[in-house]
Amino acid sequence: MEYREEDFLMLSGIQHFTFCRRQWALIYIEQQWEENLRTVEGHIMHENAHGGKLCEKRGDTVISRSMSVFSRRLGISGICDVVEFHKTDGGVKLHGLAGKYDVVPVEYKRGSPKENDADVLQLAAQAMCLEEMLACDIHKGYLYYGEQKKRTVVDISDTVREKVKLCCMQMHQLYERCHTPKVKISKACNACSIKNLCLPKLCKDKSAKQYINDTIKGDAE
Repeated sequence: MEYREEDFLMLSGIQHFTFCRRQWALIYIEQQWEENLRTVEGHIMHENAHGGKLCEKRGDTVISRSMSVFSRRLGISGICDVVEFHKTDGGVKLHGLAGKYDVVPVEYKRGSPKENDADVLQLAAQAMCLEEMLACDIHKGYLYYGEQKKRTVVDISDTVREKVKLCCMQMHQLYERCHTPKVKISKACNACSIKNLCLPKLCKDKSAKQYINDTIKGDAE
């Protein structure tokens, strides 16, 4: 199965979806958003990663910034912070460049590595898009965390790939239904930038349908 371009979802949504499906739905289905310190710091981190030349060559490495990617199989599109092309004997040919290159995506994040695999899945999704676009194989990528100021290598394994495929499929299913999942309160709620829009405690036990019915019933009385 391949998705039409008009049905593509944002690749960056994978990180939100893994963190909290309700958060993803509020942002990408209901178009709601608020900033907090963490999101602002994240924007600054990405601006720094995207700064400078969009493409430059350093020795046998070509560095591309803000590279647009997509996958018809996954039905997603987005922007890679950095994609490095390392010259090698067994890589893929690139238009306008002599030789062959290994393709390595690099994603920049504020803070430190997370307890969940949200960042890993986002990076893997970028790798899968690049594989489809360039007809190549990508076995690893890097996550750069602002607090550590160093890269963490990520193995793009079959297990991770299957998680990305499942995540994208579930995102499309919810998007087609225009469905926003109910609240599942966790300690992560306190760090969520749209906590005041989600209202996790208020919405914990009552659905929107129930709220509307109760309101109509109260007005009638």
